[in-house]
Amino acid sequence: MASDFTTPADNLTGRLLISSPTLGDMEFARSVIYLCAHSAADGAMGLIINKRAPHPTLETLLDQLEITPSPPRRRINLCMGGPVEPTRGFVLHSADWKRDDSLVINNENCLTASLDILHEIADGKGPRHALLALGHASWEPGQLEDEIIRQNAWLNAPATDDLIFGANHMAKWRKALAAINIDPLLLPNLVGHA
Repeated sequence: MASDFTTPADNLTGRLLISSPTLGDMEFARSVIYLCAHSAADGAMGLIINKRAPHPTLETLLDQLEITPSPPRRRINLCMGGPVEPTRGFVLHSADWKRDDSLVINNENCLTASLDILHEIADGKGPRHALLALGHASWEPGQLEDEIIRQNAWLNAPATDDLIFGANHMAKWRKALAAINIDPLLLPNLVGHA
């Protein structure tokens, strides 16, 4: 079990954060967050990838942004990425497509906040995998480490395309726990133990 868990001092960029039961009914309850950036000096930034945005729809959003064609030739998941800047869009996508201003997360994934990628996707082109997140989650330096170590708020797991880009948002929390061999029914008993 310990081999899948890294210490918070390690860089967790490109990994998943899985909320533990200590978060209860809070905003991040049963959340799976893909960490786009993490460092001791700058803190962390990630996107909730398992909570579908109920409004607006992808089509409505693309219409508001005057992105054609409408309806789009290709659809991607639209998620509530987090409580910070909830009206700003971020496209998390496979690294087979990128621009100079894309944030390269690792060899597999990038993050792009420009409208160019949405134009490409609406036209049926763009990266092989993509999701659009409204807003993001962020932590000040040391804050995420404190939430992991002292508050037992998060577990971490390796990220896979299915967990990141899969359409079944309801199953992602359980699938992420299964990826590190944790049964969610036993999870409350694990919290607080090394």
